Amino acid sequence: MKIDTSGFRKSLLTTLFAFTVGFISAQQQARITLPFNTDWSFKKTKDSASTKWEKVTLPHTWNAVDMQTTKNFYEGEGIYKKDFVFGNDYKDKRLFLKFEGVGQTAEVYVNNKLVGKHKGAYSAFCLDISYAVVLGKSNTIMVKANNTAKRDIIPVNHFLFGIYGGIYRPVELIATNKLNITTTDYASPGIYISQKNVSEKSADITVEVKVENKLAAASDVSIKTTIYDKAGKGVAHQSGNYNVNTQGRQTYAQQLVVQNPTLWDGFNNPYLYKVVTQIIKDNQVIDEVSQPLGIRKFELVAGKGMMLNGKRYNMYGVSRHQDRWQYGSALSNSQHKEDLDMIKEMGSTTIRLAHYQQAEYLYAQCDSMGFIISAEIPFVNTYTGDEGENAKQQLIELIKQNYNHPSIYLWGLHNEVYGKTPADFPAVLSRDLNDLAKQLDPDRYTITVSGYGEMDRPTNLNADVQGMNRYYGWYEGKIGALEKWATDLETKYPANKVVLSEYGADGNILHQQEQADLKDTYNYTLPDYPETYETKTHEIQWPIIAKHPYILASYVWNMFDFATPMWNRGSMPARNMKGLVSFDRKIKKDAFYWYKANWSKEPVLYLTERRASIRKHQVTEVTVYSNIGTPKLLLNGKKVNTEPKLVDGNVLYKFENISLKKGKNTIETTVVKDGKTIKDSISWDFN
Repeated sequence: MKIDTSGFRKSLLTTLFAFTVGFISAQQQARITLPFNTDWSFKKTKDSASTKWEKVTLPHTWNAVDMQTTKNFYEGEGIYKKDFVFGNDYKDKRLFLKFEGVGQTAEVYVNNKLVGKHKGAYSAFCLDISYAVVLGKSNTIMVKANNTAKRDIIPVNHFLFGIYGGIYRPVELIATNKLNITTTDYASPGIYISQKNVSEKSADITVEVKVENKLAAASDVSIKTTIYDKAGKGVAHQSGNYNVNTQGRQTYAQQLVVQNPTLWDGFNNPYLYKVVTQIIKDNQVIDEVSQPLGIRKFELVAGKGMMLNGKRYNMYGVSRHQDRWQYGSALSNSQHKEDLDMIKEMGSTTIRLAHYQQAEYLYAQCDSMGFIISAEIPFVNTYTGDEGENAKQQLIELIKQNYNHPSIYLWGLHNEVYGKTPADFPAVLSRDLNDLAKQLDPDRYTITVSGYGEMDRPTNLNADVQGMNRYYGWYEGKIGALEKWATDLETKYPANKVVLSEYGADGNILHQQEQADLKDTYNYTLPDYPETYETKTHEIQWPIIAKHPYILASYVWNMFDFATPMWNRGSMPARNMKGLVSFDRKIKKDAFYWYKANWSKEPVLYLTERRASIRKHQVTEVTVYSNIGTPKLLLNGKKVNTEPKLVDGNVLYKFENISLKKGKNTIETTVVKDGKTIKDSISWDFN
């Protein structure tokens, strides 16, 4: 039965009946969580062309198009409205609205009563609306959203990426009994799972439970926590009796031991247990929360890399922005999953979710798929000095809301925010954020990220890990200068934990240039950003990274092209084109297959420069990526007898001095693997 009905189109009697039946059918549940995404109305408040209400379904953003094409996008307020009937069966229940993301500020009203505000576009917030709801009648929920950049909210501008306006992630209605596991501890699950002494023999698990009692008096309850394996079998449990008073939140800790655990082991075996915590009163479950548990041990060892459960684990990384062409940030779960599937296809094992908290669904999928991820707050690019409290708030939200996800190994505190001295605002705030992160979660690493290559910058070394963004061959120097940077750091600072948090170059798929014309330098005044230069950058830099275990993890910037509304570069306004995949996710660039050939266990045979199809050199090179052996080449149906040259490792093959005919040329490469012939082909036109 569809429970989420609207008072706009149905009579009050029909709506009441539907909700009464729906609630009774769900009454046996300890708590009820319902999607709250349909039948909303929306209008912009300062756009004279949009004064009428329009019907929308969440997620929704008003910047799905304008922010992706121009710096003249709508920045300001938008209003969402929804009528909703709460039947009398909600009597004696607590009612909450949980918003997973509203850009960038939100004011929420129920029946014209302000029930809460929130600052920050990327973290969830949960509001108690019980006192404002009128049972048995239609209630009007109104949300005022505003994506105006503000000095006291991170990010403080739209420069590195745009702040999409709207209720761009899902909303839930939560109903609980009056004694419940909290929903309003920064919109966290209300239970916090930590683990110690992890081995293949056993693991010590601690579950902290936060409970609220809104009854008239203290109440005796039992709290029970059970850990279930994948088959649904209980492998550990703990229960205790407590008297929960009515003054503030009460926190209870329960200790459990899992014997002979199956370890969460990244892509090797992303095994998840389930933790279920119940509040029991008079032999009835009155509230229940389930969370994932991946039992694992992360250890970053300077000079060696990631040790996952005591064994070295390859950290092949990309970064991910959440937006998509003509959808903005208002994405469906299937679109999030499509992104992760492409990242996994390429062979990446770790993701930097930049530069802000991302969708809850995404973190859950990373848990179950086996990705190791870095999660961060949007303290980026610059500072005003007024955003300190909001940065702390968003860090608390990031950690509390995602504390239980086993895939997270890093909490990111800032990206490319600089001061001139260690006493300047960015350095001081970074130290405070690090202390805060350690108080909330002492078991995970923290990272700050610099856009400079020197270790002794004033805002560096304020976290467990130092991230550095290096764009050799793009913003500075030559592509190959990455080698000297890595060598110098590991010589001078061998004990430091260093991550190459960004590297790469722009590649506009609409602009092509033969690699034969490329040089190992970059003239930043060029109007175009040819895809082939991006390809060349990655062909040179990945082998350097691969031979330096000092770089604990590396992250290509970026997996997907994304919107930068304030930019106009590379003959493409409002676009960062450093992605390995186009903004609409339809074209995987050559560099995508370069990494797939290096990282993935899937067979790869791929001819590059397929979009550089108009050729000006008759005698040229043909480059093939192959991780399945030495390729053969056919030109216009005839075998090329030249043996390819193997370059930088074991996947890049170059056929030199290939002579094209005038007009269309068909180039085909083949490899016979396990008795099966694998092929790839492209067409070039030489005029």
